[in-house]
Amino acid sequence: MIEANNESRKEFNQLKSLISKLKANLNRLGQEKRKLSLDSKDLRNKLKSNTSIINQLKKERDDLTHKVKELKTERDDLNQQVKTKSQERKDINQKRREMIDQLNLKEDPDQIKIQIEQLELKLETEPMPFSQEKKINKVIKDLKKKYQEVEKLGNVWKEVNTASQEFVQTRHKAEERHQEIQKLAQESQKKHEEINRLFAEVKSLREKVMPYSEQLLKVTVEYEKVKNELEDSLKKFNELSKLFRDEDEKSYQDLVKEKTAEVKDKLKTGKKLSTEDILAFQATKD
Repeated sequence: MIEANNESRKEFNQLKSLISKLKANLNRLGQEKRKLSLDSKDLRNKLKSNTSIINQLKKERDDLTHKVKELKTERDDLNQQVKTKSQERKDINQKRREMIDQLNLKEDPDQIKIQIEQLELKLETEPMPFSQEKKINKVIKDLKKKYQEVEKLGNVWKEVNTASQEFVQTRHKAEERHQEIQKLAQESQKKHEEINRLFAEVKSLREKVMPYSEQLLKVTVEYEKVKNELEDSLKKFNELSKLFRDEDEKSYQDLVKEKTAEVKDKLKTGKKLSTEDILAFQATKD
């Protein structure tokens, strides 16, 4: 019984030491587990955030790309119109040059008109021989004919001006569209580069998440193992602790009974009681 009791107490003390170590280990593993869990969560949140940003940037980039395609179509149509307007302007200018060559025009059209008015006024206000009047009428007739031809040239000039204005306006629109395309294309390229940068970051984060997950799983398994071992050790420890409490209580009661018997003998024989005797006697009453 004594050897068994000594063995039990030895086991009890060993369990006590083991439980202390297991608690410390469990606490360390718990802290490590929480840190790994938080770090892993931070990485996953960054992954989620980056993925969301990438999707938004892709949408914006695709919208810009679509807009650029529309503007390119519009610009190409305008460039084709520019070519057409340019050819029209060349043709009208050629027509104008041919008319100038045909008319052999050297005078200013306004001067021709003034000459006609002056000659007509002279006929109306000055007396002259019929032969002279006839000559002046012929000159007026020739001048009017020339002026009519010049008026045709004036219409051609209007056509030239109109064609030139349309050419310039169309070319300006085409240049505006080209500038818009360049601006949107640059914005699209910036978003594309940002997407690529975030993709690289996402790849790096994924590479970091995997070891964290593996390490977290490893620590969790070890944590559960230590936790189970601690629970088993505590169970055994509590059983031994109860056994020792019962045994200690039994030993204490035996000692009190023994002391009580001694005190009674002393009382019978009239011997003086010590302080220890008095305490033992009081314990018996309690």
